[in-house]
Amino acid sequence: MLDPSSSEEEDEVVEEERKVTQAPKTGAPRVSPNRTGESPGGLQPARTNNARPTSPGPSAALEKEKDDLEKMQREEEERKKRLQLYVFVMRCIAYPFNAKQPTDMARRQQKISKMHLQTVKDRFQAFLNGETQIVADEAFINAVQSYYEVFLKSDRVSRMVLSGGFSANDSRDVFKKHIEKRVRSLPEIDGLSKETVLSSWMAKFDTIYRGEEDPRKHQQRMTASAASELILSKDQLYEMFQQILGIKKFEHQLLYNACQLDNPDEQAAQIRRELDGRLQMADQIAKAGKFPKFVSKDMEAMYIEELKSSVNLLMANLESMPVSKGGEFKLQKLKRGHNTSIIDMGQEDENQLSKSDVVLSFTLEVVIMEVQGLKSLAPNRIVYCTMEVEGGQKLQTDQAEASKPTEKNMVICTATMPKLISYRIFLFCFQVVLHPTPNSPKQSEIHKMTVSKGCPDNDLRIKLAVRMDKPQNMKHCGYLWTIGKNVWKRWKKRFFVLVQVSQYTFAMCSYREKKAEPVELLQLDGYTVDYTDPQPGLDGGRTFFNAVKEGDTVIFASDDEQDRILWVQAMYRATGQSHKPVPPTQVQKLNSKGGTAPQLDAPISQFSQKHGMDEFISANPCNFNHSSLFEMVQRLTLDHRLNDSYSCLGWFSPGQVFVLDEYCARNGVRGCHRHLCYLSDLLERAENGAMIDPTLLHYSFAFCASHVHGNRPDGIGTVTVEERERFEEIKERLRVLLENQITHFRYCFPFGRPEGALKATLSLLERVLMKDIVTPVPQEEVKAVIRKCLEQAALVNYQRLSEYAKLIADCRLVTPAKKLEDTLRLAELVIEVLQQNEEHHAEAFAWWSDLMVEHAETFLSLYAVDMDAALEVQPPDSWDSFPLFQLLNDYLRLDYNLCNGKFHKHLQDLYAPLVVRYVDLMESSIAQSIHRGFERESWEPVNNGSGTSEDLFWKLDALQTFIKDLHWPEEEFGKHLETRLKLMSSDMIESCVKRTRIAFEVKLQKSSRTTDFRVPQSICTMFNVMVDARAQSAKLCTMELGQERQYHSQIDDLIEETVKEMITLLVAKFVVILESVLAKLSRYDEGTLFSSFLSFTVKAASKYVDVPKPGMDVADAYVTFVRHSQDVLRDKVNEEMYIERLFDQWYTSTMNLLGTWLTDRMDLQLHLYQLKILIRVVKKKYRDFRLQGVLDSTLNSKMYETVKNRLMLEEATASVRDGGMLGISMKDSDEEDD
Repeated sequence: MLDPSSSEEEDEVVEEERKVTQAPKTGAPRVSPNRTGESPGGLQPARTNNARPTSPGPSAALEKEKDDLEKMQREEEERKKRLQLYVFVMRCIAYPFNAKQPTDMARRQQKISKMHLQTVKDRFQAFLNGETQIVADEAFINAVQSYYEVFLKSDRVSRMVLSGGFSANDSRDVFKKHIEKRVRSLPEIDGLSKETVLSSWMAKFDTIYRGEEDPRKHQQRMTASAASELILSKDQLYEMFQQILGIKKFEHQLLYNACQLDNPDEQAAQIRRELDGRLQMADQIAKAGKFPKFVSKDMEAMYIEELKSSVNLLMANLESMPVSKGGEFKLQKLKRGHNTSIIDMGQEDENQLSKSDVVLSFTLEVVIMEVQGLKSLAPNRIVYCTMEVEGGQKLQTDQAEASKPTEKNMVICTATMPKLISYRIFLFCFQVVLHPTPNSPKQSEIHKMTVSKGCPDNDLRIKLAVRMDKPQNMKHCGYLWTIGKNVWKRWKKRFFVLVQVSQYTFAMCSYREKKAEPVELLQLDGYTVDYTDPQPGLDGGRTFFNAVKEGDTVIFASDDEQDRILWVQAMYRATGQSHKPVPPTQVQKLNSKGGTAPQLDAPISQFSQKHGMDEFISANPCNFNHSSLFEMVQRLTLDHRLNDSYSCLGWFSPGQVFVLDEYCARNGVRGCHRHLCYLSDLLERAENGAMIDPTLLHYSFAFCASHVHGNRPDGIGTVTVEERERFEEIKERLRVLLENQITHFRYCFPFGRPEGALKATLSLLERVLMKDIVTPVPQEEVKAVIRKCLEQAALVNYQRLSEYAKLIADCRLVTPAKKLEDTLRLAELVIEVLQQNEEHHAEAFAWWSDLMVEHAETFLSLYAVDMDAALEVQPPDSWDSFPLFQLLNDYLRLDYNLCNGKFHKHLQDLYAPLVVRYVDLMESSIAQSIHRGFERESWEPVNNGSGTSEDLFWKLDALQTFIKDLHWPEEEFGKHLETRLKLMSSDMIESCVKRTRIAFEVKLQKSSRTTDFRVPQSICTMFNVMVDARAQSAKLCTMELGQERQYHSQIDDLIEETVKEMITLLVAKFVVILESVLAKLSRYDEGTLFSSFLSFTVKAASKYVDVPKPGMDVADAYVTFVRHSQDVLRDKVNEEMYIERLFDQWYTSTMNLLGTWLTDRMDLQLHLYQLKILIRVVKKKYRDFRLQGVLDSTLNSKMYETVKNRLMLEEATASVRDGGMLGISMKDSDEEDD
């Protein structure tokens, strides 16, 4: 803190004087700051030498000058008001005795500014673009992408930043809640818990959010800011309120010195004067009857009692303050005391002091600097000093050589004594006797020592310094001449000490030497001290002053003017009188023209008078309307608080709360008035878009409501008409604000921020709707208000959503496809809004969940208008709108409250005809495709079947999947759709199976009947169609109900019967081919014409030429046909069971045919050629079918045994008859070459 005499302050003063001096030269009127006592009306605008302007005219110029002058006068009045207010605030900071800085307030987070938000956006965008070194998995990147798009880029967040209610902690909490659901939905990973994933993701988020900043610097900055948020020193408080009230630094320095803020005695005296003035003002109000207008006449007497009680409480608080208060007063250690004995200024006898109440303790410091003239001792002798205090112990200094009396002999002797004393210092036979007082000089002095008889050193001197510290309760001391009526009855010079016993009790005590208790004392309560002229007949003393009280006068005299002024100032502070004594010399000089202030007061008041500060310092606080002043300082403090770097939401800082509390207590500002002003200021800021904590509003409103309804929250029972009227006005404003905030809850509390604010708003609304503080408001009334707000909220939210989506209302300006696309995008936004409401705001509306459901239905009904308009313009039989139904239905069916609600039913009614129409058309289309497909079917293999079958099954599956994905919410209609599709699938598959059976038969009929026949690919494809039909029927025709399962079994039976028929037809084809082979062999039957002719011809020809015998071509052709058919069927048909069944029937049927053919020739002997062919066919057939997996039970059937035995018998006969079979035999068939 700079003194007024410092160079910096002088420069500011000189600069200010220069501005004041040069102001008239500019030609504009200016109110000089050093002439505050003059009325602004006495100022005249200075003339200028400028040329006459052409426009405007003289009257306009005069009007402009008048307006400028009025503006300057208003600014000057405002400056004076702020300076006066700052004086009161300074005194509250300098000497608080009622309040303390709270340490239990919630710490406020750093506010995010618009620039900081943009920086954060850029950092997250850089991460998403891969421009950072942060390693992250895809899940985390997706979470950050969603957070960036939904939260950071939201216009609601930007609006919240402008309101000043958005902090970095809010941003972090939103991300944490955002990722919790994502992490919980992730699959479990062995060795990695989801809590670890969450911690890792939050650490990466912090890294992205912080960017390149050093976390240590950030932590240091946060720590420093947090400390300043919690507690402030006096200098920090002074500086804060300089900024709040717009006070310059040099003005503060002038006021600080002039008010003697560093002098606790002066501040305590100022408080005593203020409290005395407030008591007098209460008496004046009672006498004059000038009461505020109360709601009841009976409150006037109570008002006076409250005024006096509040003053008495302040007196008790002041009385409980410690007197011995040394050094810097620490605000955080201030503790409010409560003295049970309330001081009554009218009862003096009860507070009389005794001599034992006044106790003084002194601390002496004696430093021996040097001894001069010590010549009689040898240089190597060791010397030391002793000190003897009268009535106390002896003390000894350190030792030193006699030749070096100034080296190593500086010692400090300290003693604490309860009385004024004299002390002696001895050096061998030398001594010096001193009588110190607290006013004695503290620099070192040379004293001549008393020499005993016979000592050779006659001129021995000692240099020492004596410091006697003044006790804290000693306010002044010195010698005075005095005479009084009751004490000090003789005019005599005495040693006086002004002692402070407590904050309200002072005593003038006279002491004698060597006495610990005062000889006489005078309690100063009720006395008035002032300067007086010299009294005739009293010899001794040059300057006089007195202390006067009813029935008593005490006259004092000092030896010089300086001492008198110091005594009068000290006693003036002690008495607490309202009259301020003025030295006669100063009065004379002030009355004379051109005089200057006395030199004594120059350091304190010269600069203050020069700059017009004296009127602010000497102003009586009791003459001001502190309610108005406090309203002003609270409003300016709130502006300062809302513009600082913290997201305060309207809460004052601890230092601000402390100063405002102290101001209200010290100056008698009513608690209700304080909170009403606070509410008014908060409402004004909230109405202008600032974020205000509803809990803070609730606290102040509850206080005011309790006061207005007579509940005495602060002990004040009187209620003024102004307070009640203003409360009703604020109550209405608050109700309107709360309803508006609930209506705009998505934008006032975006993403549930600030946390718990919306819930507190609803609670406050319920409190505001109460008629009094006892009777709760009916829930139906609250519900009606909230219902109305949420109905309006639905409209507001949808309007803003439509503006964001940029929908074009006129359908003629866009195509139906574009309209549907916009409607689909708007549906996504609608669902997003509803999800956000559920996620961030449902908890706040927990008590009104049914109203939130109504709000959602209203919101959806507004969307239904646009949806219906978009669907109306769609062309008929257009199915592009089904994604819209799926999107909406998938959200609504999973919401317990909205499922089958009003909008959901409307959506179903809208789409049910479309679904039915779509199924009808799809059924007709599929039926036509089956008909056309089988007409043009080439039976080329496609996947698991033919082209037509694949297309059929795909369409049926796609149709059922589509209808299933609709998730039709109404159970009955959903079952109807499912049943219809299953039945339709059954019919379509039945048609496919029948058409395939017909094509199969036709294909076989057109094929060859000889061994040239090869099983075509189409035959295998038809079998595969049956296989696929059976597999698809299990999926497409399965029903849960019993009767429909029976219908599905009918489809299976149909497929099974058709497959049996197809196998039978194919086997019949194979039998026909074998019959053709046997028909060729029948020509060699014994006894036939062809056989006889053929035998004769061969025998006759063999005589002349070599005739070849019949070969095995027929057998080989048949074997090749069988093997090829087996391979094709095995390779191309997809169902093994059908192959096995086919081979079994094929083998059995052909073997039966062979047995029948041989049976018909039981009486005939087989031709050798017949025998060879049959042996080859039977042997190969048996072997091939065994290789294809035909069971032995089927292979070794009775018919096979019959055929085998017959052929073996014929083989034996032929061997006897023809001499052998040329290597062909039924035996050892496995060794026969192919």
